[in-house]
Amino acid sequence: MVVQPLLRAVIMGPPGSGKGTVSARIVKHFGVKHLSSGDLLRDNMQKKTEVGILAKSYIDQGQLIPDDIMSQLMLNEIKGLDRYNWLLDGFPRTVAQAEALDKECHIDTVIDLDVPFETIKCRLTARWIHPASGRVYNLEFSPPKVQGIDDITGEPLVQRDDDKPETVSKRLQAYDAQTKPVLEYYRKKGLLKSFSGTETNKIWPHIYAFLQTKLPDVSQKDAAIPR
Repeated sequence: MVVQPLLRAVIMGPPGSGKGTVSARIVKHFGVKHLSSGDLLRDNMQKKTEVGILAKSYIDQGQLIPDDIMSQLMLNEIKGLDRYNWLLDGFPRTVAQAEALDKECHIDTVIDLDVPFETIKCRLTARWIHPASGRVYNLEFSPPKVQGIDDITGEPLVQRDDDKPETVSKRLQAYDAQTKPVLEYYRKKGLLKSFSGTETNKIWPHIYAFLQTKLPDVSQKDAAIPR
């Protein structure tokens, strides 16, 4: 019996590129552990761990969390996943973080969601929410029945600061400046696999076909006839 080597993958893509959706599908089909730097940070801040308190002090000052703190946080978590296939999301964000990761483990593949910034701007700025319930509307895909009004309560919808056009532009510029060098770093190593498109549902089949060359689809296992 051939034992398949464990997959060590990273997913990259600007905010609003569909990373969350794609990651969830990868987890469902390929049974990998999904490790999101944002989730891990929130968890540590909530639990008031040493790293969490330190990270919060930078966030509260509107500063980026230093590379060594982010690397320490993620690498500690990765150590506990040595027997699993995993997918990193939101890390590494800088070349220094990518180098720290390289010292700890060998990355097999980097999935890059190459979605045009114009598409992302339209996607994010079309999001409006009903604050009390958290219901999300999208003016393109799932608009409210009456513009600016929640379908159920009739209360006004608001746009989160993060989704306002000027904020979206800033976030995309920051991603570009910070992360382009990381994509280049992995491209030079021959690990970068870019998937271009404007719709997640059209990009996904290509990502799925690519990952099938590396891992079996576990979501089909239950439906398979026992051998």
